[in-house]
Amino acid sequence: MFDIGWDEMALVAVVALIVIGPKDLPVVLRQVGRWTRKARELAGEFQRGVDDMVRESELAELKTQVEKAADPNALKREIEKTIDPTGDIARSLEPPVLPPVDEKKLADEAPGPVADPVSEPSEPELPVTAPFEAPRKPPEP
Repeated sequence: MFDIGWDEMALVAVVALIVIGPKDLPVVLRQVGRWTRKARELAGEFQRGVDDMVRESELAELKTQVEKAADPNALKREIEKTIDPTGDIARSLEPPVLPPVDEKKLADEAPGPVADPVSEPSEPELPVTAPFEAPRKPPEP
């Protein structure tokens, strides 16, 4: 990690023994160990947090992909976008919007009572006749 060899560590130990002294050296080493443990715990917690964030972002991406694949109208929309990107064809196929009919005005203009569309047949009835028969040839003598 820091690329410290045995000779550098021995030099640091000798300097620490001289500067700190043999009486306080165990207390200082214990304190350095606690700081090191705390730093490792914080680094591990940070790493777990980063891993969780990455996992959540991957799950969010996966969720959107699954929702796209599960949408039954997705294929229809893609085909419509390919065939009619401006929407002109779809608008031309829509039925025209008719203005609302004012029944009172219509009743005033009508010469007689308004016929009930259910009671009147839509097509005139034709008389039933016998089917057409082709003329017969007379027997040959």
